Amino acid sequence: MFDFPRSFFTWKTFPWKDDPYYKYAGGFIGKEGDVRQVRFNIEASCTISDENGRALAELFVGAPCRTEYTIPREGFFQIPSSEFRMAFSRTHRIPIARRPSGETEPVSAQELNEAFQDHDISLKQFPHPIELTASEPLVEATLANALLNARCTYRDEQTGLHVTVEFPVNLINVNRADAAFQICTGPLVLPDLTTWNGRIVDRVFLAHVALTAFDYTEFILRREVAAAPEELTWLHQIEGRDRNELHDPNNRPPNYPPPRPSPTVYHEVWALPSTNTILRAPNL
Repeated sequence: MFDFPRSFFTWKTFPWKDDPYYKYAGGFIGKEGDVRQVRFNIEASCTISDENGRALAELFVGAPCRTEYTIPREGFFQIPSSEFRMAFSRTHRIPIARRPSGETEPVSAQELNEAFQDHDISLKQFPHPIELTASEPLVEATLANALLNARCTYRDEQTGLHVTVEFPVNLINVNRADAAFQICTGPLVLPDLTTWNGRIVDRVFLAHVALTAFDYTEFILRREVAAAPEELTWLHQIEGRDRNELHDPNNRPPNYPPPRPSPTVYHEVWALPSTNTILRAPNL
C-alpha cells in the first residue's frame, strides 16, 4: 500500500542554456548555467501486467501546478494559463493525452536520463495494510477517519494485459444503515495500450474514478476542447510576460506561433468489469 503523501519524484535540470528563439523558453527566468531542483508529490500509481500477473511496467502521476515563470520575484503565473502535470515510469516521461482515446497523437515517451541531469523516485509504503473486501468494514474505516487506498484491476480485451491503478481514497460517500459506499476521486493515469511496445506506452490518459462495488469501475477521461471564438479574446489575452516572446521578432522558429492553451473537460467514460480492493493503513 503506497503512502502517497510521503512519496516524491525529484529531478535536477541540466544547466540552463539560452534558447535561440524564445526569450522565456519553458517559462524560465534566470541566467545561463542556472540549475534547478524540483520535487513533487506522487498522487497515484498504475501497473501493467501480463496474463500471469507479472508486472511489465509501473506508471505514476505527480501533483500539478499552473504554468508559471521560475523563479522571478513577482509575476509568477503565465497568462494564458495551462496545467503542468507529469506522468512517468521508472525510466520514461510519458505524455498525457490531449485528445480522446479514439484519436492518435504525434507523441512519444522520453527517457528520464535525457530529460533530466539527475532524478529520483522515492516511494514509501505502509507496512502490513489491512485488506477490506466488504462494504461494512469499509464504511466503519471511513467513519473512523482511517487512511485508505483503492486498487482497481481491469483486463484490456485487445492486448490481454491487466491494468491495476492504486490511488488514495480522497473522497468517499457512505451510508452506514445500508452499508453502502461510493468512492469518487482522482486524478490517476490509465495507459493507452494501443501505444504499448512491450516495455512502455507512449501516451496515458488523465482520469478520475468512481466505484460503489468490488467488481465494477467507471473512469472518466480528460481531453482538451476548443473555446468558442468569442471567448478567445479573454482566454488568450496576455498578461505580463508573453511565453511566446522572441529574442528577435524577425527571427522566428518553424511553426511559429505555437498554439495557446486550450481548456480541458472530463467527458469520455470507460465502464469496466474490475477487481477492486480497498486497503486500510494500520493504526499509527
